[in-house]
Amino acid sequence: MLDIINHLRIGLQKILALLTSEDLDAQINAVKVVANLAAEDINQEKIVEEGGLDALILLLRSSKNVTILRVASGAIANLAMNELNQGLIISKGGGQLLANMASKTDDPQTLRIEEGGIKALLGMVRSGNSDVIAQIARGLANFAKCESRGIIQGHRKGQSLFIEDGVLPWLISNCNTAASASTRRHIELALCHLAQNENNAWDFKSSGGVRELKRIAAESTREDIRNLAKKTPKLTLFQSEIHAEL
Repeated sequence: MLDIINHLRIGLQKILALLTSEDLDAQINAVKVVANLAAEDINQEKIVEEGGLDALILLLRSSKNVTILRVASGAIANLAMNELNQGLIISKGGGQLLANMASKTDDPQTLRIEEGGIKALLGMVRSGNSDVIAQIARGLANFAKCESRGIIQGHRKGQSLFIEDGVLPWLISNCNTAASASTRRHIELALCHLAQNENNAWDFKSSGGVRELKRIAAESTREDIRNLAKKTPKLTLFQSEIHAEL
């Protein structure tokens, strides 16, 4: 049995070594293998122990290849299913890297990269760890601000990726219940930025988000956030419901 374990470890080390290969095809194949391995619970801690997380984060920092960025994001999302890995991902800057991907470029291919990043972030918030959630909330707020700016400047169209990936219900359910004031503030900011996109209006109304925006506009401890929430009535589908209580 020990021989088998050692054989598997050596195999994993060889695969991880290819993540830094100068051969792009070898690098792409290696990151795909790592992502598949990371989907299995039994492999998640071992990949981190052997330096796989560091290698994946390095790829996110340095690679320009869309496939590598997307698959590496997915691999980190898989690793984040293990609670022990979540704190490491955050402490090594992985969460912030994923959240900041929106600012890299506005081309359609990058949306696929960002989607992988959002799913990874959402996977980590399920840990219930307050420190992890605080970091993720900050990342989600940054992402929402970036996306909102793209909509306003005309670089982006359609619904937010947060809507597609199921982040909105999490934001709404935690907006007034998160453990720390900082986390609540960042969740409020994320919701307010999402509300600036009229394409998100139906989902806000059907999920109870409009009610949360009313509360933020009246009760947030930050004046700038209250003011941002009050800008939302300019959007047609929000107008009548929010004006009723402002």
